[in-house]
Amino acid sequence: MSLTFDQLIGRLHGQHSRRRIAVACPHDEHTLNVVRRSLNEGIADFALVTDKEHCREAEVLHGQHPQRVTLHIADDTVEAARQAVALVHRGEADVLMKGTLNTDVLLRAVLNKEQGLLPPGNVLSHVTVAQLPTYHKLLLFSDAAVVPRPRVSHFEAMLRYDLEVCHRLGIGEPRVALIHCTEKINGKFPHTLGYVILKERARKGAYGPVMIDGPMDAKTACDPHSAEVKGLESEVVGDADLLIFPNIESSNTFYKAISLFGQACMAGMLTGTTAPVVLPSRADSDDSKYYSLVLACTMAGG
Repeated sequence: MSLTFDQLIGRLHGQHSRRRIAVACPHDEHTLNVVRRSLNEGIADFALVTDKEHCREAEVLHGQHPQRVTLHIADDTVEAARQAVALVHRGEADVLMKGTLNTDVLLRAVLNKEQGLLPPGNVLSHVTVAQLPTYHKLLLFSDAAVVPRPRVSHFEAMLRYDLEVCHRLGIGEPRVALIHCTEKINGKFPHTLGYVILKERARKGAYGPVMIDGPMDAKTACDPHSAEVKGLESEVVGDADLLIFPNIESSNTFYKAISLFGQACMAGMLTGTTAPVVLPSRADSDDSKYYSLVLACTMAGG
């Protein structure tokens, strides 16, 4: 049976120790709601990094949960980002979460060569997990937030990271669809040539147990009837676990479309870092931010 977000939450309830989340600037009601919900449901503890001007709500949460919430005061948002990243870097927190600060401020701290969270040689990427009412299992895809024009090395990195997420979700042999607007390989679209390389490496066992096919469009990847009409036969078509998109425009558009028109429940996090990083969009719902934290807690640690 395919997992749901509720089942992931149930897994966290069953853990012996809760994950600890460092939150940079928990100043907005959406982030505070996620913290409150996580505390009430018992899935995580928190280190809230704020400044004096916005510390009142954080102080209230600390007073209500003194054993589960610590309070850290910074001079400004830049220092708050540094402190939150430092907590994760030192192993005093398992997950980093963005609150009310500009993404570039937090990323500068994450990418700091001495005290950051991205090991040398790693590629910073992003994975989304979607639960759609019209699809029979969780659907993963990359990259909707970080890599604008992936080269083969980027595709390979995001594939490795995303397969690790699949495995942690219990998908032993993930079905991966390499997305394009048609099934044809064409030099006018360099990513389709990259797909050929990925498939060849997969056949040689470079990525472990996995089924990879493409190029194909997203509908063919997830709809058996479309594949049948086109006469396509593959272990992937109509049953994909993971979609690898050719660029950030197509992946981000897919993200926004299925959340708005498809009523998808969404979770997302940065990958390639030494610990999961939850980097929600301002327009994400409270549920999406909460599920992102659930995903990050699932991926954190051993």
